[in-house]
Amino acid sequence: MMPRYSYFASVALCLLIGVTSVQAFGVAPSTTSIAARQTAAPSSSLFAEADKNGSQQPELIARRIILKGDVNGGYYRACVLNEAGKFRRLLGTMTPPDDTDTAEILVEGKRKMVEGFIRWCERGNVGLSQTATVEGIIEEEVTGLYDGFYCKTKQE
Repeated sequence: MMPRYSYFASVALCLLIGVTSVQAFGVAPSTTSIAARQTAAPSSSLFAEADKNGSQQPELIARRIILKGDVNGGYYRACVLNEAGKFRRLLGTMTPPDDTDTAEILVEGKRKMVEGFIRWCERGNVGLSQTATVEGIIEEEVTGLYDGFYCKTKQE
């Protein structure tokens, strides 16, 4: 059994080591008051961000992409649904499949994500043999009608 004074000395030593290590690594509590933290303005808003020149660009944009090629197949449409809806979290729809080789995709979302999706569409090759070309990109107004990305496959 340990003598009583060594037990208290070891506890005090552990507390001392813990306090000094917290201060050494900068984990000490902040001295900024809660009121000062609450009044600090956020650096960017949800709907606008400043570009390198300082002008304001809307962050939420909408584009209509007109495609031509193998766009009515189920695999291509599943890839569009995954890329737009799941990976990039875009909102919008793709026209239902028909007998023509053209389709339109309407996407809404953050500028960076929409532009990345357009680059993915312009890449053209999906899978082993599906190819599509972008015939045009039309700037649209953000409507906010969609709560996800919707794409139907061909019904037989």
